[in-house]
Amino acid sequence: SEYIHVGGDECPKTRWQHCPLCQARIKEEGLSDEHELQSWFITRMEKYINSHGKKLIGWDEILEGGLAPEATVMSWRGVTGGIAAAKMNHDVIMTPYTYVYLDYYQSDPQGEPPGIGGYLPLEKVYSYEPLPDELSAEEQKHILGLQGNIWTEYIATPEHLEYMAFPRAFAIAETGWSPEMKKDFEDFLARFEVQRQRYDLMKLNYFKGEYRDLRKETD
Repeated sequence: SEYIHVGGDECPKTRWQHCPLCQARIKEEGLSDEHELQSWFITRMEKYINSHGKKLIGWDEILEGGLAPEATVMSWRGVTGGIAAAKMNHDVIMTPYTYVYLDYYQSDPQGEPPGIGGYLPLEKVYSYEPLPDELSAEEQKHILGLQGNIWTEYIATPEHLEYMAFPRAFAIAETGWSPEMKKDFEDFLARFEVQRQRYDLMKLNYFKGEYRDLRKETD
């Protein structure tokens, strides 16, 4: 692998505020706070990873306190982190939970298998555009692509995982290889009728409910 993912997300700093060793390190390195302590650690790890011919990837929290010199950022808490990193000439993978987290419900939770919450129908997944307008054409070159995520705290079987992943993964894949001007959800649904036959032959336990964003229609 060209990359090593170091995580860096959801790291609470409360313990560090009361840890004598952490506070001593902050003072020794001349750091401002616990966010800079994490940045110091990530930068140190990047040097080690780079020394072995690899590149570091981390979630967008690694922006806090200063970004390691060559780090690639995975923007999951929306798109703001990805935009900020691209403007700093860092490579970015867009993976915002609002569009590509496949552990979210696809329809009304009543009668659906367990999910982590939220509402993310196929239409909304398909609507995502990973190249933000806030970036210049040159800055957009730092957007390497997008990634869909499916976390399994609430998913106990392969069949449940298939149900949550498909056909939303189909929409994410098409977004990754298609320019925005060529995307059309109605055309996508028509072509999905062919894809559905493949899923059936594979005996894939895909979601067969409503694929349109019902909340958008009722707004």
